[in-house]
Amino acid sequence: MPPETKTPVKTPPTRTADSQRHLKTAAQRAYSGQKTIDNDQIALFLPLVHKIAQRIASYIKPPLSYDDLVSAGTVGLVKAARDYDPSFQAEFKTYAYIRIKGAILDELRGWSFMPPNINKQIRTTMQTSIEITRQTGTAPDDHQLAEKLGVTLDELYQTFENARAQQFLSIDGIGEDAPALRNILAAPNTATPDQQLEHTELVDKLAQAIQQLEQRQRQLILLYYQQNLTMKQIAEIFNVTEPRVSQLHAAALFNLSVKLRQWDDGGK
Repeated sequence: MPPETKTPVKTPPTRTADSQRHLKTAAQRAYSGQKTIDNDQIALFLPLVHKIAQRIASYIKPPLSYDDLVSAGTVGLVKAARDYDPSFQAEFKTYAYIRIKGAILDELRGWSFMPPNINKQIRTTMQTSIEITRQTGTAPDDHQLAEKLGVTLDELYQTFENARAQQFLSIDGIGEDAPALRNILAAPNTATPDQQLEHTELVDKLAQAIQQLEQRQRQLILLYYQQNLTMKQIAEIFNVTEPRVSQLHAAALFNLSVKLRQWDDGGK
């Protein structure tokens, strides 16, 4: 019997063109007006655009591409140069970082809509994992969870990756409303006793959640967020492909999300 094949998801052919047209229009608007920072100075900050885009690249979904993120970030950089006011007493690099990052996140949010069926899959998967944990006292491994859901491992990993793309703003700390997981694991210094106490409690909860991950996921989280290794470097250490590391990363973040949500809901 020939292997089962999946019908590829068709991407609307006009979407990428619309994205490029949108970015071109935004760039034209950004270049209008008097700029405080000249073009030569802007060019010096283009590597910063790539650095921020690379940090977010693992969360993008077709038809959005890495080049789209760089284009959006470049528009943000140009707008920063146009709007920068030295009287704000902030370095241009700091101001540019905020505007670049904001522009890239806005572009990502603009393409981050997920169909209701995918959102339902994510919610069902999370709830099923929580229920199994409550019943058995331990979180299910990938095989157990896939079997309970009646899906293949590949389908489960796709759900994990969809969940990562949906929830990255909170758990990975790229947004402004949550502390970065990387910063928490690096144990940054805090300024006040209240902040120190809050940080200590958060680290304790996160440490417990990480400790409950299966060994390879736990090692990946520490290598990626604490040692700052890239997915490619971790793939070499694990002797697996880079896409497999991405799967493990998505699964680890999903499992952390489940555990932290349990605590938020009053569970243990």
